[in-house]
Amino acid sequence: TYLSDKVHNKNHEQRDFVDLNAPMISREFQKAGYATAHIGKWHMGGGRDVDNAPSILKYGFDYCISTWESPNPDPLLIASNWIWCNDDSIKRWNRTAYFVDKTVEYIQKQAGKPFYINLWPDDVHTPWVPEDLRDNKKEWESEEAFTKVMAETDRQIGRLINALDQMGLSENTLIIFTSDNGPAPSFNNVRGCGLRGQKNSLYEAGINMPFIIKYPKRINPGIVDTTSVICSVDLYPSLCKIAGIEMATKESLDGEDLSTVLLGKVKMKRAHDLMWDFGRNKYFNRPPNPRDRSPHLAIRQGDWKLLTNADGSNTELYNIRTDRFETTDVALSKPSLVESLKKTLIEWYNQYK
Repeated sequence: TYLSDKVHNKNHEQRDFVDLNAPMISREFQKAGYATAHIGKWHMGGGRDVDNAPSILKYGFDYCISTWESPNPDPLLIASNWIWCNDDSIKRWNRTAYFVDKTVEYIQKQAGKPFYINLWPDDVHTPWVPEDLRDNKKEWESEEAFTKVMAETDRQIGRLINALDQMGLSENTLIIFTSDNGPAPSFNNVRGCGLRGQKNSLYEAGINMPFIIKYPKRINPGIVDTTSVICSVDLYPSLCKIAGIEMATKESLDGEDLSTVLLGKVKMKRAHDLMWDFGRNKYFNRPPNPRDRSPHLAIRQGDWKLLTNADGSNTELYNIRTDRFETTDVALSKPSLVESLKKTLIEWYNQYK
């Protein structure tokens, strides 16, 4: 779940902020001489009553501006103690444009120095507040509001790419466009392309994210890879490899170096399983549709995906290659595979819980 106030965090068995010793892509790039910036949503500690969270700058960033839910909120965005209000100097519907402006300004100031930037706009997270619906709170989670906010996000990403073109930086700048979790609300699974689940679920719509990568110098345009399985944890070793940066942290990483996959050179299988844990106790919100409510543990091994609870209950098994919509549970017909995957998954959970 998300990092919130101290009571909420305790109830949900989560920390108040990210450990300063955690491996960070930004820190590796900063040490290698890159200019590093975080611009936008943070949501890894700070805000509300978590007043002891470290500054974003301590995680390997030279520059940062962020929202209310961070240790470094931008005064222009926080006239109140909530995500937005009408008194904010930068209005909610102008926020993505503001973040893009700050990103372009930061790049221009580098005068040729290499840069690593997190641009994390938050307008596609509810509440969706296009200017013409700003006084109609009932519409802030409507399809109309979402469509307008997405269109504005698209325009602003286009502005960023155009700015890189004008600065002559597009050819050698790697851009990754992705998301952090599945949709909520899902509009009856439309936002998840019909996949089962949504945010707060380990079914595919909760964890299968859009992922587009652009790097003209090294990636041919138009490549589509629907078979390789990558995860956000792979970005740390993969981006370091692409940039030729020696990682300080090499042991005990969940992520794999899949740089050749990101560059469109090969399609490959992972060397290790992927595992997830979400929602251990009664405090976790669940999707409103019972069909979208998954067990709280999942493992992906090749084409197979098993879901179960830590006590071994509600075990399900799907072949994601042939059944990406997770409609046919084949656990009863694959007892050996179920036993093996469940053992690996529960041992992993017990090690880290």
